[in-house]
Amino acid sequence: MFCFGEYLMYKGTNTYHINSVETIEVFYNLRIDLDKLKYAVHINKIVQDVTQENQNCYNILQLLLNTLYTISETDKNLDLVLSIFKLRLLCILGFTPKIYECVNCKEKDKLKYFSLRDNGFKCEVCSRQDKSSIEMSESTINAIKFVIMAPAKKIYSFNIKDASLEEFKLIIKLYFNEKLEKDYRIEEIF
Repeated sequence: MFCFGEYLMYKGTNTYHINSVETIEVFYNLRIDLDKLKYAVHINKIVQDVTQENQNCYNILQLLLNTLYTISETDKNLDLVLSIFKLRLLCILGFTPKIYECVNCKEKDKLKYFSLRDNGFKCEVCSRQDKSSIEMSESTINAIKFVIMAPAKKIYSFNIKDASLEEFKLIIKLYFNEKLEKDYRIEEIF
């Protein structure tokens, strides 16, 4: 299931048939750690839901491969990896949150809230009128900005402390589920 390679295929009447394959990466460590496998399966399910056959999905493939590599070859917190994956996937799909100014009043300073309703950061004044706003720590703000702006190969190159990680996970989970209109739960896999 988690084998990246170069496949030579030909189209049959209704399906494609594999003629040959040259393996590039097998992500072996996913097969020997059930936690890593669970997260990889969950991410694969999300990718299957947002892509279609014969669709050009290079950016999603790049994100998937970087994510699987990070899960397989590092000891990075799996919840952090999943949250980063979800936020970056939303950006690829066209749901990039607005992070440079308040989505309401265009204020550029003191953006301490994330609005699920208005898709981005809000200042304190505007957040009072928005019940979907969630207050963020400076670490969470920086993490969201980094994931959105970093080059594809660098998005997993940071860590976040436990309290901020919980906040980051919550914001990304709520935003992701709202935008994809589905409640993805990792517990459902095994």
